[in-house]
Amino acid sequence: MGRVRSVAVLEVACWSGVALLVAGIFVVTQPALPAEDAKKALQIYFVDVEGGQATLFVTPEGQSLLIDTGWPDNHARDAERIVAAAKLAGIARIDYVLITHYHDDHVGGVPQLAARVPVGTFIDHGENRESGSQKLWQAYSEELATGKYRRIVAKPGDALPIQGMQAIVVSADGALIEKPLTGAGQTNAACASVQKVEPDQTENVRSLGIFITLGKLRILDLGDLTSDKEMELMCPVNKIGAIDVYIVSHHGWSQSNSPVFLNGIAPRVAIMDNGAKKGGSPSSWETIEKSPRLQDLWQLHYSEEGGPTHNVADAFIANPQGPDAANYLKLTAWPDGRFEVFNSRTRQTKQYAVKN
Repeated sequence: MGRVRSVAVLEVACWSGVALLVAGIFVVTQPALPAEDAKKALQIYFVDVEGGQATLFVTPEGQSLLIDTGWPDNHARDAERIVAAAKLAGIARIDYVLITHYHDDHVGGVPQLAARVPVGTFIDHGENRESGSQKLWQAYSEELATGKYRRIVAKPGDALPIQGMQAIVVSADGALIEKPLTGAGQTNAACASVQKVEPDQTENVRSLGIFITLGKLRILDLGDLTSDKEMELMCPVNKIGAIDVYIVSHHGWSQSNSPVFLNGIAPRVAIMDNGAKKGGSPSSWETIEKSPRLQDLWQLHYSEEGGPTHNVADAFIANPQGPDAANYLKLTAWPDGRFEVFNSRTRQTKQYAVKN
């Protein structure tokens, strides 16, 4: 066995040159990265906020982006978990906090987080337009009104000013990119047989979604964008194209992740930030699993709704059934298209080679 090290609250360990057979699937672990290789890497921490979202990116340039802040209150549980991830990533401040939309599980943790770690800039889609989200919008607005932060109201097509990776806004405030992304734009034959979806009327449809590239690697995070908007991104032409990593929309709920969309983006790896009792709908789970290029689906939690037939193998779940242990997933990626996913519970890493 090789080296084992633990950091702050969350433990990280690696075994040198060992291949383990877990639930019939080979999971290959590796030693700590050489210093030069680590400098070129993008780190992404999928923080367990139990069915909300809090995804922390740290670029090769050392800049940080947090997408959403989890739930409010709960004794600042989610803010503390984000701070723990930031310590693991070696950062003492968060340069950008992107709020996809104003629902509790996405914007709720802003005041608690801002009280614990310096934040440079907030990014959002603009005004709240849903009466049910007024309380959380008010708390967020009051934090902005302190004058401590810069604010960016993002529009589709904008390039966010984050050093070390490119982040293009795909959706915001109900609007979508007008032109296909580079490499996309093919006519989508599947559109002819797709039934029209009724427009969503909640904040979900206004989600601020981004498309991230690091060299050859393509990553997509659309917040809780719903199926009606997914269809607009896919029909009559596919505006997104094939991607490598899909941060599963809406925690894997059935209001998102339509077949025409998953077949269009065809991710190699999907990571679902579901909770035990929130997200992971069987219909969405099946659609993701059946997408044409999928190698693996990873879950932050075992889904009670999914049960024994609609959950992935244990090795790909950060938090299995039972008391929540706040285990996280970490994706490390390089500009040449390589990436790997680490499960903090199993202490195993799976590598994904470069693919054209």
